[in-house]
Amino acid sequence: MSVLVVGMSYSSASVSLLERVAVVESERDAFTARLLESSSIREAMLVSTCNRVEVYAEVDAFHPALELITATLAANAELTVEEIAESVYVRYSQAAAEHIFSVSSGLDSLVVGEQQIIGQIRSAYHDAAASGAAGTTLHRLAQRALHVGKRVHTETNIDSAGASMVTVALGKAAGIVGQVGSVDDAGERRPLEGLNAAVIGAGAMGGLAVAHLGRGGVSHIHVLNRTEERAARLAEIARDSGTEATALPMEQLDEAIAAADVVFVCTGAANTVVTLADVHSGLAKREARGEEPRPLVLCDLGLPRDVDPAVAGLPDVAIVDISQLAEDPGARAATRDKAIAREIVATELADYVSGERVAEVGPLISQLRGRGAQVVTAELRRFDSRNSDLDAATRDEVERTVRRVVDKLLHPPTVKFKELAAQPGGDTYADIMRELFDLGSEVKKGSVHE
Repeated sequence: MSVLVVGMSYSSASVSLLERVAVVESERDAFTARLLESSSIREAMLVSTCNRVEVYAEVDAFHPALELITATLAANAELTVEEIAESVYVRYSQAAAEHIFSVSSGLDSLVVGEQQIIGQIRSAYHDAAASGAAGTTLHRLAQRALHVGKRVHTETNIDSAGASMVTVALGKAAGIVGQVGSVDDAGERRPLEGLNAAVIGAGAMGGLAVAHLGRGGVSHIHVLNRTEERAARLAEIARDSGTEATALPMEQLDEAIAAADVVFVCTGAANTVVTLADVHSGLAKREARGEEPRPLVLCDLGLPRDVDPAVAGLPDVAIVDISQLAEDPGARAATRDKAIAREIVATELADYVSGERVAEVGPLISQLRGRGAQVVTAELRRFDSRNSDLDAATRDEVERTVRRVVDKLLHPPTVKFKELAAQPGGDTYADIMRELFDLGSEVKKGSVHE
């Protein structure tokens, strides 16, 4: 299992560095295509989210692949390898599988237990598969990772214990604006009751923001997106859920800011979406209407940043970004649920690694059986040359008998070989079989590292 992971996340790199290294969705295929130009990388998949950038690759040679991936990440960010080296982490083979299983489970997220990463891994894999960058190895890895993530969220309360980034961000926003809120008939707290909001970006995170804002009790949501149809659809979903919402074109961003108490931004754009001029204009519109000054909170979960950091210097304006969320105690799942989730990851990892060991020795077993078939064919030719007077029926019976003998002789060692290969150190048994049956080096050795 020669899978290599090279990446960085909120836990290893600063927000500013992550912003530069992040690869926007439209450039993902081109990025993996550059990696596949190397003979050391056979498959590649890129996961680039608000708080992580990771390359998953099946490699022929560890060091050349590591150097190429690191250099490509640096070049894409217009940085040197030395400038990103200390922030990069590397996982290989079994450790690589354990990493993606933990990521998909929400155990490695900024907000422990958040579920958005499952969809982000699925999207990354689909893109890689569609472009031909992902093959059999990454297919098995990604599908098992998605399975592990779903299982963790089904069998534990990790997602509710560790509230999503959206929930935590909006909770912080409610605290900043000094909103007390109320409790509805079902006993659910509505910390944003009576406030107006704007959501910029109609992707998955934008959809979550609309849902949480609605549950939080906001009076009205303006939804903006570069594709107006998507904004209109999200606004319609909000109205269907009982929250007043209106779609606006991006050209009316300052109007949305003027009306809002809380602005949620996560677009995935490569450049700043909310500028200092936009916020100035929005605040000026408030003043022109004779409105009393009131707090404005911008929740920026974009990577790169969607909001110009200079905005935070304006009076009564605050920014909540992903670097602040890492320090919030509400972003951590309960200890018990995390422990159960880790047990699930460990169990799934052991099963996956065992299956990979068996899959890797498949070509060796096929070669062994092929060698047996070659021997049978050669011996039958020799037999025919010495017994040319045999009738066809007798000759066929001799052939069937010889093939049965060879198959029966090979069956026990191949079955046992699969059993041994599934255990730790299985590559040692592969070496033994290779030597015993003189299978040569044409079948690539397994690369499972314990």
